[in-house]
Amino acid sequence: MAFESTSTRVAEPRVARPEDERLGVVANLAYGLQHILTMYGGIVAVPLIIGQAAGLEPGEIGLLITASLFAGGVATILQTMGLPFFGCQLPLVQGVSFSGVATMITISGDGGIPAILGAVMVASLLGLLIAPFFSRVIRFFPPLVAGIVITTIGLTLMPVAGFWAMGGNPGAPDHGSMANILLAGVTLVIVLLLSRFGSAAVSRLSILLALLIGTAIAFSVGMTDFSRVGDGPVFALPQIFHFGYPTFGIAAIISMFIVILVTLVETSADILAVGEIVDTKVDSQRLANGLRADMLSSTLAPIVGSFTQSAFAQNVGLVAVTGVKSRYVVATGGLILVALGLLPVMGRIVAAIPSPVLGGAGIVLFGTVAASGIRILSKVEYENNMNLIIVATSIGFGTIPIVLPEFYHHFPAWVQTIFHSGISSSALMAITLNLVFNHLVGGSMEHPPAADRVVRLADIAKLQHGDHFLDGKLYDVDGVEVPLASAGGH
Repeated sequence: MAFESTSTRVAEPRVARPEDERLGVVANLAYGLQHILTMYGGIVAVPLIIGQAAGLEPGEIGLLITASLFAGGVATILQTMGLPFFGCQLPLVQGVSFSGVATMITISGDGGIPAILGAVMVASLLGLLIAPFFSRVIRFFPPLVAGIVITTIGLTLMPVAGFWAMGGNPGAPDHGSMANILLAGVTLVIVLLLSRFGSAAVSRLSILLALLIGTAIAFSVGMTDFSRVGDGPVFALPQIFHFGYPTFGIAAIISMFIVILVTLVETSADILAVGEIVDTKVDSQRLANGLRADMLSSTLAPIVGSFTQSAFAQNVGLVAVTGVKSRYVVATGGLILVALGLLPVMGRIVAAIPSPVLGGAGIVLFGTVAASGIRILSKVEYENNMNLIIVATSIGFGTIPIVLPEFYHHFPAWVQTIFHSGISSSALMAITLNLVFNHLVGGSMEHPPAADRVVRLADIAKLQHGDHFLDGKLYDVDGVEVPLASAGGH
């Protein structure tokens, strides 16, 4: 009977990864567009802020935005589809990273856009070289750490949703008006109604449909304007080094390299988070491939006039909300981003979506990220250990820069760069405390020495090729959990 069982198991077809599901062209376009609409406001915000700080004319800022759309699309395709040693092949949308905004503004004051581009290129190349080292941190990301980081990602993004709901432009006279917040609330209600009462297909597209309906409502009451969609060219190719050839300053490169370290930490968290949501295996090799794709994209982006690229956390939340795990959906979103980078007129249409509409949808999206982290933390063991203290300290530490952005203003610049992000703050604290309290006790490893352990030879003989342990559980080559017999069991 044992021989028959083994033969039957070998004959079973290999289980496909959830992220490899193919939904068809129409579904890919619909869900891919939903991803792009979700992150569009974020991807254009960074070049807009930097362009204004650098004193660029509106037309030049437009080119900076177009370059960021194009670079984000190429980076997304590389990350989702992958090449040998590059790309984690997970549904992650890539775009310009927020973590370097303050540093790049400082650099632009000394050398303008060329100094930023040079610093990004060199720092990202250094990040590419050290990416394999960072991939090894996966062993320090058990559910305890992953849950803390994912929860903090959601909390970090909530102020963005609130800012959008108020209007997204602090200088506008209607910023924070009742009309803006009411529009955000209506959009939120639409998302909830479609999710609860819509069919399976409608529920999955609830964010996209809510954005379209919310925009239509805003247009009907005069809260959005499509009149400038026709301004400017319809088609434009990316311009190589349009803002001048990059310049390389040592101080600028060092400052940007600190940003790259933060980006690597945040990208690692995003890859592990989406792996948890998709319910797929993310090992150190896959993490390294994702980090290398991030850094290669960041190294090449300045050629067309863009900046550091990283995964967008809000789109991780979208995967959780919709349940659509296919990487081909996000790859299609990458193609849409490339098209937007080549068709500025399409970008102007998408830009007409009012910020309050994005804010209403963002409350659900970003809240879902935090909820996913809480769900993971609910499975952590808290009895007779320091895990509760680790969770409390790490989330509290990560929340400080969220509620008090000026907290680190009197610290050295490198401290501000690292800890200004709540995500990197909580990640570093969680990794450190988990290492100290769960791996090292009084300077010695908490696990008993090998000499004190006894493993039966018969048990080892039953292991099959590809079997591996993760967090005390045994998985086969396809990532399916293999039940373990209790002590004395059969």
